[in-house]
Amino acid sequence: MKKNHLILGLVVLAALVALVVWGRDRIHFDFGEFRSQLALADWTKIAIGVGCIYLAYVFRSVRWERLLRPNKKVPTLSLLGTQVIGFTAVALIGRVADPVRPYLVSKKTGLPLSSQVAVYIVERLFDAGSMALIFSAVILLAPAGAMPHPEIVKKAGYWGLALTVAGALFLFAVRLAGGVVATFFEKAFGLISGKLGHAVGHKIRTFRAGLDTMRNFSDFAIASGLSLGMWLLIALSYLETTKAFTASPELSSMTWAKCMLLLAFSGTASIFQLPIIGWFTQIGLVAAAMTSFYGVGAEASTACAATILLVTFLSIVPVGLIWAQIEHVSLRKVAHESESAGEELVVEDVAE
Repeated sequence: MKKNHLILGLVVLAALVALVVWGRDRIHFDFGEFRSQLALADWTKIAIGVGCIYLAYVFRSVRWERLLRPNKKVPTLSLLGTQVIGFTAVALIGRVADPVRPYLVSKKTGLPLSSQVAVYIVERLFDAGSMALIFSAVILLAPAGAMPHPEIVKKAGYWGLALTVAGALFLFAVRLAGGVVATFFEKAFGLISGKLGHAVGHKIRTFRAGLDTMRNFSDFAIASGLSLGMWLLIALSYLETTKAFTASPELSSMTWAKCMLLLAFSGTASIFQLPIIGWFTQIGLVAAAMTSFYGVGAEASTACAATILLVTFLSIVPVGLIWAQIEHVSLRKVAHESESAGEELVVEDVAE
């Protein structure tokens, strides 16, 4: 696993170096203008963006606590540290550290790791559904002429809405007949590869176990409300951070609809987050989106994209590092332990 991550990191690094070499003589970048954009930014709005992100972590913690209730009741904010430390690990180590959160919750509550992995999968589905629903609603309700390339953007909005509905239907199907759904997909993907089929079946069964945390419609409604509230805070953070760049008319006049595209691009770039290198790929993709869709200058778009990454992704790192010290948690050690524990769960499932 580590070897694969190293190879992927080297490939991405080589691609970035090649891109820099290619664009060195083709793209003019004024570092003085870049510094000016940062100096003239409204740091009050940026601070509001950071505050929204911090509050979103509280929402995330409360949601996980609610999903635990059928198995174990814990104090409302007792899991906040596991979320903060977990996302700090992802920011510094990469997506390989994603299992840290369920692993820390398992250790803190004494519940089996398998149950927390199931909660993590359910949480991720709520994240995807909430983000897609907000994106689609804002895009489709935007007034005519508010978006560049409206025909493409509107289609993206309809697709996002369709995927949200499909995800909800899949959720209910798994909740009602998870074993049947898992067996169907296991056999279907098994025609391509037996290993792939088993992996898909295992994920669906784990997801089904996670759905046991929602015993009635009230549980589902509360989890959905917390998810939507959290993603609205994240979207507001993007909007406030973007509008903070007052020296760029295109950025200072940013609207909700336009900001949704930036959120979508940033979310896509963060899926395959690599340590350190991933920061620059995310900045580059978001900056390119600003330039291509909204005509923002290269210096302003890069300054804004870097600040968005700092606010929405890296601002939690100082708090996470302090919290990890207080709780005597080594990020590298816990990342390795959680990855090994996750692999053991898969092996145990295969053995069964």
